Amino acid sequence: MSDTILMPKATAVWLVDNTSLTFEQIADFCGLHPLEVKGIADGEVARDIRGADPIANGQLSREELDTAQANPAYRMKAQKSRHAELLKPQKKALRYTPVSRRQDRPDAIAWFLRSHPEVSDAQISKLLGTTKATIDQVRSRAHWNSSNIKPVDPVTLGLVSQLELDAVVRKAADKKAKDDAKKGIVSDGPSLLPAAETGVLQPEERVRKVDLDQASVFSNLQAAPEEDDEN
Repeated sequence: MSDTILMPKATAVWLVDNTSLTFEQIADFCGLHPLEVKGIADGEVARDIRGADPIANGQLSREELDTAQANPAYRMKAQKSRHAELLKPQKKALRYTPVSRRQDRPDAIAWFLRSHPEVSDAQISKLLGTTKATIDQVRSRAHWNSSNIKPVDPVTLGLVSQLELDAVVRKAADKKAKDDAKKGIVSDGPSLLPAAETGVLQPEERVRKVDLDQASVFSNLQAAPEEDDEN
């Protein structure tokens, strides 16, 4: 019964507190051991768990409960709970790629392999709705259409949205950064070029250049009158 009962221990707590059912009846309904139900009644088990009413959440009918209380040998049958159905994890459907777009997937795979090698095959497979075997074929150029495969952005091809692509690339980059940090690898970040390469003068060079400029100016001023005298 435990796979059909929502919050079995909380349900058992409520049944112990609010009904005259036997431990065996409660244990059978909730999928627990009778000794565990006895521990709940003694306050040794599930002391901090608040009871959940199985009638209120649609797992048990009042008629079924009354029948069980009147007959200790009766075993209650759970109803299909609408709440339990809503709480079931929904399995995400596989990405569907239109037939007209499936021929574009190798191009998108090639783009990932060239532009974002940090993105794993599993991520590419999930994002593009392809298989790891196809990715391996594109990587090793064993794909039947290798001669025509060209790296093309999957957003341009209409296979994914820009938001989906950014999320996958960011996640892969973060994982790579963490892995590199664990291995002690320092990523090649932008570094400052030497002043000699940038053309920026050092302070002492600036002073020297200013002195030279001033000297050339004074020499020109001194030479100017001589030219006037000759005229």
